[in-house]
Amino acid sequence: MARIRELDALRGFAVGGIMLVNTWQHATHEPYTAIDATIEAAFQSRFYPIFSLLFGISFVLFLERAGRWVLLSRLGWLFLFGLVQHTWYEGEVLTDYAFYGLIVLLPASFLSPGVPVLLLGLGVTVWGVMVGGGVLLVPGMFVVGMALMQLRPSRELLLPGFGVSALAGVLLTAAAASSGDWTLYTLGALAGAAAYSTGVLLVLRPWLSAVLEPLGKMALTNYVTGTVVIFFTGGLVDADPTRWSVLAVAGGTLVVQALFSRWWLGRFRYGPLEWIWRMATWFRYVPNRLESGRDENRPLPDPGVT
Repeated sequence: MARIRELDALRGFAVGGIMLVNTWQHATHEPYTAIDATIEAAFQSRFYPIFSLLFGISFVLFLERAGRWVLLSRLGWLFLFGLVQHTWYEGEVLTDYAFYGLIVLLPASFLSPGVPVLLLGLGVTVWGVMVGGGVLLVPGMFVVGMALMQLRPSRELLLPGFGVSALAGVLLTAAAASSGDWTLYTLGALAGAAAYSTGVLLVLRPWLSAVLEPLGKMALTNYVTGTVVIFFTGGLVDADPTRWSVLAVAGGTLVVQALFSRWWLGRFRYGPLEWIWRMATWFRYVPNRLESGRDENRPLPDPGVT
């Protein structure tokens, strides 16, 4: 249970990072400001690998409680959600997640668990880096996440993992900045994602978890509503040469989402879109309202989108 809650918190952290980067990507980066440089060097491309890794972990958790046919239904509905979101946000990733889940995760689930899956994931990740990175890193991160959930590595690896990945991230990002090499930048982003993941798990405390967990449990709802905010504030962000509006829009949205998620989950088992997704997956009505704060039917944290 504790580890699942940590994954929810890490997912909430990734939701926040993705909101910041997605908002920034819709701004005009002329003139190039210190905010642009900071986001590009320290945040861009660092959060969707975390999201993808968690999706692979979630896949294993869901597979343990359901079967492959149910997972196929779940991916199909996720694809439809993505098609709807695509009508206002072309950069949505839900269709990509559903597609790669179908062609990579489902077949990988037939492999012997553990090391064979990890080797496949690393191989697919190397391929993704070599062919340009971006969304092509998603399938590799999916499979690596699946392998990590199967292997359950010791928490003692968190601190050395953070140290190595943080140093690698800084060096690779610096090298990419001086050379303009996109492959180095992609490798630096992956190392940065590893550093953020291990770092969050190392510093996670009850007060921080209380903020991040609700965001993570309602990851689908918060991701989709975040893109709605970006759609309606795009003109404001694009017209601001200082880029402070990026921080204001992203930060304000996350504060509202954190408060709303905490309020909602005090009354309901699943977030709004998570509830719809669950009912569609199982083709039946699923009760959602909690009868009280001590409702014994409160579920285990849902693996969610990622």
